[in-house]
Amino acid sequence: MTVSFRKPLSSSAKRKILAIWLIGGILATMVTIVSFGIAGFRVNLTPSEPIGLWRIISLDRAVRNGDLIFACPPDTDVMREAHARGYLRHGLCAGGLAPLIKTVAAMPGQVVAIGDEVHIDGRPLPNSQLALKDAHGRPIVPHRGGIVAPSDVYLHSNFPGSFDSRYFGPLPIENVLGLAEEVWTFAP
Repeated sequence: MTVSFRKPLSSSAKRKILAIWLIGGILATMVTIVSFGIAGFRVNLTPSEPIGLWRIISLDRAVRNGDLIFACPPDTDVMREAHARGYLRHGLCAGGLAPLIKTVAAMPGQVVAIGDEVHIDGRPLPNSQLALKDAHGRPIVPHRGGIVAPSDVYLHSNFPGSFDSRYFGPLPIENVLGLAEEVWTFAP
């Protein structure tokens, strides 16, 4: 009868094995995220809409008031500042930003007035009170309002602290990726 003993792994070998497993796990996670992204899936981690897995549904019609949509923020100074402040996540849109999930609140030609809250065509927009400072006490400058341009939509979220058109103004309709569909979400 033969008995063989394996020599215990050195701490250096254990670190190498752990590093290989860690790198493999990170790569597998990245491939999964990119694959989900290509298939139109997005993970929402913000309180603007329920947290969880969402899917982008292609629009076979024009965008309408009340549509819950995904839209890419444009690559502008305002959006870069919002990203630097932590209001926007990193993603696959222009400027390295993640798509937004928002409700279309006003269409081209509608009048948006911004005071303590937002009014569209003279009617108050529910849950549209403005924040003048962020969670870190930094000042937030609201958008000035006006008539929504023919190529734009005004976006809103019912969450009071949401970064939406109250602060960055209307977005180009061409930036709308599609309707937002909940796949597996929860609202804490």
